[in-house]
Amino acid sequence: MSFFLSCPVADVERATAFYLALGWTLNPEMSREDVSCIEMAPGQFLMLASREMYASVGGTEDVIGGPDTPSKVNVSFDLPSREAVDELLARAEAAGARIGDTDEYPFMYQRQFDDLDGYHYSPFWMAPQEGAGSGDAAA
Repeated sequence: MSFFLSCPVADVERATAFYLALGWTLNPEMSREDVSCIEMAPGQFLMLASREMYASVGGTEDVIGGPDTPSKVNVSFDLPSREAVDELLARAEAAGARIGDTDEYPFMYQRQFDDLDGYHYSPFWMAPQEGAGSGDAAA
């Protein structure tokens, strides 16, 4: 199953440059002047649409916010290490993101950032569970 997250943005070119700076890739076959398809990981896509194009899809006019509107969606995804989380946040900050909180729990390390259009991201790393896989499955 593929996953697509569609986001209206103020400037498609600027938003595309931001996500490319994070190290994600552009899918040119699914992109055009008013929409960019960014592949975050295999089968996981971020569709960056101009506000006009996004509104033309139908019934979405009232959900289009702006950079000063808090995101109603929190995009969370795991990364392979704490260092990978910190490296992504460093790239996000260098590209102009607003950096938020760092949450550290015995089982998880999570950081927060908002992109240039106010979308909120929470990349995390899950700590290996001691004894995981030993007798956890139902018999």
